Amino acid sequence: MSISQLESPMKNHTEGLLSVHSAVLIFGLTALFSKLIALSAIEITLLRAVFAIIAIAIYIKYREESLKLDNKHDYLIALLLGFFLATHWITYFHAMQVSSIAIGIIALYTYPVITVFLEPFFHGDRPRIKDILSAIVVLFGIYLLVPEFAIDNQTAIGVFWGILSAFMFAMRNIIHGRYFKSYPARHALLYQTLAVIILLMPFSGQVIPEVSQTQWLQLVVLGIFFTAVPHTLFANSLLHLKAKTVSLIACIQVVYGTIFAALFLTEIPGWSTIAGGLIVISAAVYETMTSHRQKR
Repeated sequence: MSISQLESPMKNHTEGLLSVHSAVLIFGLTALFSKLIALSAIEITLLRAVFAIIAIAIYIKYREESLKLDNKHDYLIALLLGFFLATHWITYFHAMQVSSIAIGIIALYTYPVITVFLEPFFHGDRPRIKDILSAIVVLFGIYLLVPEFAIDNQTAIGVFWGILSAFMFAMRNIIHGRYFKSYPARHALLYQTLAVIILLMPFSGQVIPEVSQTQWLQLVVLGIFFTAVPHTLFANSLLHLKAKTVSLIACIQVVYGTIFAALFLTEIPGWSTIAGGLIVISAAVYETMTSHRQKR
């Protein structure tokens, strides 16, 4: 085996790690738009998808790449992925709108645990002890991030929608990594956002004439810089890493979200939040390092 053949898996693995870490940093700011844009979660999801697909389509045409998929079966897979992505976006933003950004993000990040237990059914593997332990550590860290976990009605509703969003996100990532990884990330997201638009237009298309100029600007920023860019990076990471590895690394978003909420919404974290953030970061770093060693 040549040196180039040995270096190729390591290069791809490194690219996957860089992609997921970059995407997660950008995702840390995305949650703020649930509070900044005075529209429903369905309306925000539809309109962010419109601007995202325009940006991605322009980029693909700039590269002079074909927009066609290899076979008809892949169009059905893309539609299924689009369904999971649409429901993930809607339930995630709705969770933060009915409760708080902290509750929405924390509930969403049950998805690494969901992924760890769902992915073996697609790969024919069994969950490994280290992955289960990492998931438990992540959950404990997320729990500590909540300064006061008092389950009132609004919190319970937010947690419910957040966990539902987590399930949809886990399913989307697993199916994408299993059945759609032959396509570049930009093509995958193009068809998924197209499916989002097709699915949601009948439910929220009528809001378009009522959107203000400020909201249009916010939606452009959300659709291009906080949707097209990070989701393409995230999808690219799934081409090189297993979904459970990506999921556990992405838990750093909880820390980013907490920091950005403190900076822009004056939600100052307590010591328990800081401790939880350190635990989440430690688990993510551990998963990154152990995953990297397995590729050697």
